[in-house]
Amino acid sequence: MVTNKYTIPNMILIGSTARNSGKTTLAISIINKYKLTKPVIALKVTTIQDKNGKCIHGGEGCGVCSNLKGNFEITEELNAGNNKDTSLLLAAGAEKVYWLKTLKNNISEGFNTFISQIPENALIVCESNSLRKVVKPGVFVMMKNTKDSQMRKSASEVINQADIIIENNFNDNFEKVIKEIANIIK
Repeated sequence: MVTNKYTIPNMILIGSTARNSGKTTLAISIINKYKLTKPVIALKVTTIQDKNGKCIHGGEGCGVCSNLKGNFEITEELNAGNNKDTSLLLAAGAEKVYWLKTLKNNISEGFNTFISQIPENALIVCESNSLRKVVKPGVFVMMKNTKDSQMRKSASEVINQADIIIENNFNDNFEKVIKEIANIIK
């Protein structure tokens, strides 16, 4: 296990027990709360086990894992006009949105490259389970998908480090959680 190499008090890290748990919806709510008071940078992290391994989502997949050039890639989302998670984060008002695709063993290296480009005063809203292994964020929120009782391995490895665990009932009302987060990160 990798030890926490980075303490990032201005990061809100959102993990989940399963796909489609509401991470992006919560991230959008957080961006809406803070975008007028401070710069908000959003980050989505996709951790890839093996470059030529099977898709992390099962089935044929989207080609992300097999098209990785090098050990990690960081791309900036510039299109706020489609339905990808990164586009939705940009449309919500994040100043910049990045997607870090990284081999599991290179997550620290990839994050280091990302964080070196980010202004110190920016709030970072990040979707990832695996990043919790190398980052101690200001707050770590774990979304539990009430419609899917399975827990992905990456969640089971870090759920015990969550500051807030949400049983998402998919009503998209995150006001209480946003207040909890605000009390923690001040």
